[in-house]
Formats: sequence, C-alpha cells, structure tokens
Amino acid sequence: MAQLEHFTTPVDAVVSRMRALDASLPVRDGVAVFNRVYLTVTAEIDRRLDFGDFPDPRAAIALDMRFAERYLAAVDAAAADRRPPACWRPLFQLRRHPGVRPLQFALAGINAHVGHDLALAVVDACRTLGCEPADLEDEFDRVGDLLVSLEERIREDLMPGPDLLQIADPLTHLLGSWSLERARDAAWVAGRALWTLRHCGDLAEEFTERLDAAVGLAGRMLLTPLGD
Repeated sequence: MAQLEHFTTPVDAVVSRMRALDASLPVRDGVAVFNRVYLTVTAEIDRRLDFGDFPDPRAAIALDMRFAERYLAAVDAAAADRRPPACWRPLFQLRRHPGVRPLQFALAGINAHVGHDLALAVVDACRTLGCEPADLEDEFDRVGDLLVSLEERIREDLMPGPDLLQIADPLTHLLGSWSLERARDAAWVAGRALWTLRHCGDLAEEFTERLDAAVGLAGRMLLTPLGD
C-alpha cells in the first residue's frame, strides 16, 4: 500500500519538539529515555494519521495534542526550576541516578503520562472539540492499543541481559507490579469521572490532585534504585 501524501498537522510540531529534546539530552538521562519512547509513539500516530487510520482525524489530533502538551509542560516546568506535577517528579528527581535502569525510566514516564496525563487529556480534548468522552472512545482505544503494542518492544529493547532476569531479581519484581493496559483502562475511567465532575469545583480539583499523587507514588516505586 502506497503512503498517502503527507499533510502537516500540529502533531508534526510535537514530533519536532521531541526530536530537539532528544538531541539536547544525554543518552542515559532518564527523561531522555522516556522521550525516545514517546517520540516513537507520537511519530507512529503521525504516520497513521497520514494513512487515514483514525476514523475521526480531528478528534485524534486533538487528543494527541492535549496529551503531548501535558508532558512537554512538565519538561518546561523542570527546566525552569518549577515543580512539575507530582506524577512526573520522581522521574525528574531521579533522572541521573546511577542505580536506576533505563527500563525503569521508560516505565516511570509511561506511568506518569498514561496514568495521569491521559485522563486529563480526555477532558481537555472534549473541551476543545465541544464533545463528550464517548465521542473520543474510538480514538482513545486506537492510541491505547498502539501504546500497548509498543510496550513489549520497549521492554525487549531496554531489558538487561538474561543473567539479570531470574525470578527473584528486583527488576523482574518491579516489571510484574505495573501494567500499561491496566493503566490505560484506569485512565479512561478517570477521564470520564473528571468530565462528570467538571462543574463540581473543589471536588474535581481534589480528584485531580489525588490522581496525580497516586500516580506519582507508583512512579517512585518503579524508580527504586537497584544498583548496577
């Protein structure tokens, strides 16, 4: 199948920003590790938009943009010595820790972005488009399926050698304690709940803060230093 003519979309600007960030960071930096993973996902979404794989391209672009903006805002906050959301703090605080392995950095970033940012991106996209979460479900599922399909490849690329994969190894234990598929499903539920609570003021704010803190706690556990 021949590739369709490429049309520039806002996603292209996000891909360019992530590529620039990748070029500016040390390879071993924890944020750089996650950024490379997310760049792969975003570039694939952009490619699939060119192929017409999304039933509603406008909705897919809105969701992807609102999603990416939350990660890039966290990067900008850390660069300006401001506190990023709680879900991102463990990654930025431990990004240069020699006892944290690359796969841990990748999963901690995915945990923050999917567990927290994706739920808020659903609400942001609904406001942008003037629609309900149910109208975004197909696009949400397609983006989520892409993330899940890439998870196995991410683990294979960043997994240490087989000598470290004994059942009692701490990394093996950490890998079994977190699931991208479960995080994606929880993000959909949280996004719908936040949309329902959007007019509830303090309750919506508290829900968001609790979600942020809970995802941050999981991220800190994923980044437990394991030594060389």
